[in-house]
Amino acid sequence: MTITWTGCHNRVISSEEQQLYDHWLDCVEVESPEELIERFRILFIDGNGYPDREVGLALDGLLSSEYIDQYFRYVLNRCCHILINRWQARPQLQAAIPMLIDLFEAGSSKRVNEFSRLRTVRRLRGMVDQFLETEQYVTLRRLARVMGEGSESIAYGGSRPLGTLIRRYPYLYEHCLLSEDSTQEHQQNVRRIQGEAQQRFEIDLSQYVTYRVRRARMKRKGDTDSAKRILRPVENPTLLSDRELVSSIRQFSGKVEQNRSYRELAQCFATRSCQSSLSFKAFKDDLYEYLTAGIDSEYGRRKFNNLLYAHLSNTYSDSESKLLNDFLVVRTCSQLFSFLVVDSSSNPEHFIFVDLINNLGPLCTTGLLLKIVLLCRKIKPYLGRRLSILFNHYESDARDGVAWLVNMLENLNVALSINFGSVDLSHIF
Repeated sequence: MTITWTGCHNRVISSEEQQLYDHWLDCVEVESPEELIERFRILFIDGNGYPDREVGLALDGLLSSEYIDQYFRYVLNRCCHILINRWQARPQLQAAIPMLIDLFEAGSSKRVNEFSRLRTVRRLRGMVDQFLETEQYVTLRRLARVMGEGSESIAYGGSRPLGTLIRRYPYLYEHCLLSEDSTQEHQQNVRRIQGEAQQRFEIDLSQYVTYRVRRARMKRKGDTDSAKRILRPVENPTLLSDRELVSSIRQFSGKVEQNRSYRELAQCFATRSCQSSLSFKAFKDDLYEYLTAGIDSEYGRRKFNNLLYAHLSNTYSDSESKLLNDFLVVRTCSQLFSFLVVDSSSNPEHFIFVDLINNLGPLCTTGLLLKIVLLCRKIKPYLGRRLSILFNHYESDARDGVAWLVNMLENLNVALSINFGSVDLSHIF
C-alpha cells in the first residue's frame, strides 16, 4: 500500500483508510453505543482479536505506512467523530460520548499472544499514545466534559482542574471544541449544543432571579413561612455567591454611568462617533474617552490610561486621516481584546488583564470588555477566542488556583446572557 502525503488536508486517502470510515458508518447505523464502544476498544485500544478480519487488515495496512505518524491522529479523530456525530443528534445517546473518550485513558490490559501481531500492536499503541498529546484528543476530551452529566462540582474552588468547567461557558465552545480538521457536520453540532447550553443557562438565570424577587417580596410582607412553604427553591446557576450574582446582574442590566446601562452607553457612543464623516483619528480619541469613563481615575492615572492611549495611537496609525469605515472599527475593537486580555496562544502574556482584575475587580473589568462588544457586535466571537486562549493555558490548573479567571468567566456569562440573550432583567433592579 502507498499513501501520498501532501499535508493533513490534501493527502490522498488510501483504500484502507476509506474502508475504516465506511465500516464505522455502517456499524453506527445498526448497532447500539455499547456494541460500538466495545468494537472501538478491540480495534484501536487492544489492537487484537477484532471480529471483522478485513477491517483489522485495513488497520494493519495503515500502520505499515512510513507516514502514519503524520496523519494517524486525523484518521482516529474521524473514526471517533463518525460515532460522536450520530450520538450528538440523539439526546438519549449523548451519554455514550464520554464513555467512548474514556477508552483512551483506560488503555488496554489485554496481552497479545500472537507473535506475528506483536509489532503491529506496539505500533498501534504508540500511535494512540501520540494521539493523546494532540489538539484532536484535547478537543475530544473537552467535548466529553460538555456532553457528560455531573462532570463538575457546583462548589466554587476545589482541586479539580479548570478544564472540568468547560460545559459552563458556551461562548468558549466554538474555540475549545473544534480542531483544525473538524468536519462541517461537527461544527454544526457544536453550534447546536452551544445554543442549547446558552438557552439553558438563560432559563436557569431567569428562574433564579424570579425566585429571589418573589421571596424578597414575601419576606417584606412578613410572609417568611409562606415563602418557605409556597416557593420552590431555585439554585444559583453560577459559581458566584448569591451576593456576587446579584451584584453582577445589577451591574450588567442596570445603570452604570451617566444614568445609562452598558447597552445605552454603547448605543449613544455609536450614534455620536461611528459616522462615515468622522476621521479614524477622531474615532480613536472618542473611543479612548468612552472606555476610560468607567475606569477608576486613580488607577487610570497610574499607568493604564497611558498604555491604552498608546495602544490606540499605534493601531493603524497610517490610516488616521482616513474616513472611518467598518473595517477600521472591527479591527480596532478586535485588537483591543488582544491588548486587554491576551495576545495569542503562542504569546499568552496577560499581565494587563490580571492587573485590571486585581485593581478594578471582575465586575468593572467585565464591563470594560462588554463596552467593546456592545459597540461592535461582530467581534463577540473574537472575545471568546481570547478567553479560550486563557482557558486552554490554565486548563490543567486547579480551579482554586485560578479563582480570578473562574470569577471572570462566570461574570461574563451573566453579562453576555443579559445583553445578547433573551433574558430581560432590566425591570428587576
